[in-house]
Amino acid sequence: MIRISLSFLLIIGILASGCATKPENIGASYVSPYKYKDYDEDQIIIEMDHVGRRTNELYYSLKKKASSDTAEMAVGLLLFWPALFFLEGGDGPEAAEYARLRGEYEALRTVAVQKKISLDKLPPSPEQLVDGFAEDEKKRKGASNKKINKSAPNYKSH
Repeated sequence: MIRISLSFLLIIGILASGCATKPENIGASYVSPYKYKDYDEDQIIIEMDHVGRRTNELYYSLKKKASSDTAEMAVGLLLFWPALFFLEGGDGPEAAEYARLRGEYEALRTVAVQKKISLDKLPPSPEQLVDGFAEDEKKRKGASNKKINKSAPNYKSH
């Protein structure tokens, strides 16, 4: 019995390692700030904006993929675990690009600091964009929950 339990846990561990990594757990690849040393202030700001937007797009794509993999894993474990061997899973080229872009953003930020560019002029970081979007989502969900509660009939027993 113990052997079967250990085998089952080992299989689950192997299968879980094939799932996509959450973007919060993907580290930045090193990118040398030297790459941007000849950029002027406007070029740095434009490039930071571009890198930040693309990083943000990839964040949501990777988050969706990780959530999907988690859901597929849960359904597979509950219903038919041998089907889990056929899941795609794993981190693809988007994860590698996400890590590279995070590194580029850090390199650009380093160059901006070295060139004494005011932080007020710099576009928001990818993390700030994600946090802002998450706050907007919470507000929208809160507002929709209030609308639902107001429109629901109030049945009180007397």
